[in-house]
Amino acid sequence: MNKIAFIGGGSMAEAMISGITSRGVIEPPSIFVTNKDDDERLNFLQKTYGVSVTLDKDELLKNADIVVLAVKPKDVFNALTSVKDYLTENMLLISVAAGVSITSIENIIEQKIAIIRSMPNTSATVGLSATAVSMNSLVTEKQLEKACRLFETIGIVTTVEEEQLDAVTGLSGSGPAYIYYLVEAMEQSALETGLQKDIAKKLIVQTLLGAAQMLQTSTKEPQILRKEVTSPGGTTEAGLKVLHSHKVQEAFVSCIKEATRQSKRLGEQLSNEIQAKTALTK
Repeated sequence: MNKIAFIGGGSMAEAMISGITSRGVIEPPSIFVTNKDDDERLNFLQKTYGVSVTLDKDELLKNADIVVLAVKPKDVFNALTSVKDYLTENMLLISVAAGVSITSIENIIEQKIAIIRSMPNTSATVGLSATAVSMNSLVTEKQLEKACRLFETIGIVTTVEEEQLDAVTGLSGSGPAYIYYLVEAMEQSALETGLQKDIAKKLIVQTLLGAAQMLQTSTKEPQILRKEVTSPGGTTEAGLKVLHSHKVQEAFVSCIKEATRQSKRLGEQLSNEIQAKTALTK
């Protein structure tokens, strides 16, 4: 990789830039970043990571191998419209804009170009994102390897069909929020049973880390690991009986399914809006 251009300099772009530079994937001056008009943000990124910043589209995209679209979904149309004349067929365009389909991107730029659509999550900020990617038919094996290498700097990456990205969004895209929601409840219960908040937080975080490590390293299914912690007549069994009585497991399943459906609905809405805007420009 000789040059990467970021369109957008928000938190996800920064997470990727931090990962890329810390892993030495490419030299910081070869990473170019732009946004709409926030000079303060661009200056921060330049000073913090040593990247190149510019508001000039030609300087941004000239000789770029990879272009990362890192703007909010509502800004995708304007962002791509402003740069489409500078895109070339040898580039790889990577989108981290949630819900924006590959077809929508193709309709905006009106040219044949390799496109990868991705779904990372907010844990990218600490290098532990679970990212899924899908692509159009123009993406080469080498381009996919480059994209995966970039996303591996902020966590793990897996390849899925595009129609599966809604399920990914409902599961791992929104997943951190479900865990934080659970931790809120654990902290509240700790307070009500006499533990100080700082002590409770340490115990909860370490418990989550330990359980995650067990899931990652053990060959046993979660159900087996749960049963190994649950002694008959013991404290864990008593607690799990309460969770079962409140149908917590069913609630989580319903939660993820609804998040998946909402992802699909929002994606369709974005596609319709982009299609309408594209039609007006022709």
